[in-house]
Amino acid sequence: MLHSLMVSLHLLAAVIWVGGMFFAYMMVRPAMAALQPPEPVRMWGRIFTKFFSWVWIAVFVLVATGNHMLIVEYGGMAAAPVYLHIMQLLGYLMIALFMHLYFAPWRRMQVALADEDFPRAAKQIPQIRRIVAINLSIGIVNVILGAGGRYFSL
Repeated sequence: MLHSLMVSLHLLAAVIWVGGMFFAYMMVRPAMAALQPPEPVRMWGRIFTKFFSWVWIAVFVLVATGNHMLIVEYGGMAAAPVYLHIMQLLGYLMIALFMHLYFAPWRRMQVALADEDFPRAAKQIPQIRRIVAINLSIGIVNVILGAGGRYFSL
């Protein structure tokens, strides 16, 4: 029962984070082109505020459930299959990239939005977009490993 809960929470957190990035990058970003400045930067500010709150929760849940499953199923990393080592490495890389995004360009964007300096806020969007694109790519690889890693002979 506990194992099923851990797997379910882990998958749910991954879906929220990776799915949210996919939605933002592939649907919201192109749709923003129809808006006139400064509305896109205001909208991104509202979107990121909500989404990043969920990402922090997802990060906590992913680390807690992933480590729990590693310890219970394998006794730790030493006996875990290679694909789980890769998943954990990629997961921590994603967390590091998110933390950089959150504490650097996002913080600068928040300050600029609070000052209603929309051009300065908009200057942060390209860096945020690049980090999200990288994290989305890594997240997709992690989803593939999570779903099929045991079948890839890794």
